[in-house]
Amino acid sequence: MINILFVDDEPNILDGLQRMLRSMRHEWNMTFANGGAEALNILSENKMDVIVSDMKMPGMDGTQLLKTVQDTYPHIVRIVLSGYSEMALTLKSVGIAHQYLSKPCDSEMLKEIVSRACALRNLLPDENLQQIVSKMHTVQSLPSVYNELRQELSLEEPRMQKIGELIKTDIGMTVKVLQIVNSAFFGLRRTVSDANEAIRFLGLDTISSLTLGIGVFSHFETKIKPEFFASLWQHSIAVGGTAKKIAQNTLSETANDSFTAGLIHDIGKLILNINLPEQFAKAEEIAKQENISNWAAEKQIFGSNHAEVGAYLLSLWGLPESVVEAVAFHHQPNIIQTTSFTPLTAVYISNIFHRSPTEVILKQPETVFDFKYLEELNIVQKIPFWYEKFMQTDD
Repeated sequence: MINILFVDDEPNILDGLQRMLRSMRHEWNMTFANGGAEALNILSENKMDVIVSDMKMPGMDGTQLLKTVQDTYPHIVRIVLSGYSEMALTLKSVGIAHQYLSKPCDSEMLKEIVSRACALRNLLPDENLQQIVSKMHTVQSLPSVYNELRQELSLEEPRMQKIGELIKTDIGMTVKVLQIVNSAFFGLRRTVSDANEAIRFLGLDTISSLTLGIGVFSHFETKIKPEFFASLWQHSIAVGGTAKKIAQNTLSETANDSFTAGLIHDIGKLILNINLPEQFAKAEEIAKQENISNWAAEKQIFGSNHAEVGAYLLSLWGLPESVVEAVAFHHQPNIIQTTSFTPLTAVYISNIFHRSPTEVILKQPETVFDFKYLEELNIVQKIPFWYEKFMQTDD
């Protein structure tokens, strides 16, 4: 059972939610609070998995309530329920809430949002790690990209194309704009995985507010070596670019998802290294000493690997399922039993291309690839072709 707390200062809204969600009573244990103060009293005495809160409430508004929940009960999934007229207030919650819903709330949409937000919780058995990820409101950007974005936005006439180029090459900014634009608050009938499209939809005013006003985009203030970040960014951009080319050559409609998933596939490494640097370094040490993969060593230390940690955050933030899947299983694609080419396939292959020597890829591919997975997709014979076309030429 999922324990959910609904908060609104209007009794008729709460009554409507109770009636609308009656069919979920066998899957959800639902509690209803008339305002922020009552909600905090309930939370102090009951364990909740999800909170769905209105924004505009007297005494304690939704932003204040969710900030308190974030600080005190970081494991709880935080969802905003807001009206379109409350856009400014909703934007203030971008650094606090995981996902956003618009009024009037559609029952099927609410069910999907809650189910997806909670779906990957089992990937992180360690509650401390769950709380660390759940508490995150942003993934910081490289100072050079962040500063360049600020400079562009400070111009009298900022260039949207330039802003898109900057955001699309930054892991933290990409996931944040995709989190916002894919929220149910905007009412899109489809998911968006392309950062440029997300930026065009949000518009210059919102991007400026997120960067210069609310400060959702931020740069690193960490003692971690800059070489780590530079290497990670370079690898991530390369994997994203090659994954997109592979997808375009195979199933073009998956190209945008493949690029985005490739760009952010190692976001879990950032999360672990920023929040738990000593343990992360220990995992790297074990990998070298025992000659095993880094993700296998991470499993020993954290109970989860960086792929699972990253996917958990992206799932909480409501990113497209195909992107979340590709991030979660980019080292173990065989976990997803399918015979179809997906962004996961493109990212899995691209990541190995950029991690393995040329002679291994072309002469001993069976040592680095899961051939059973590739055979089920009937693409084993394409590996050398893709490598030579996308890795050894400028095409």
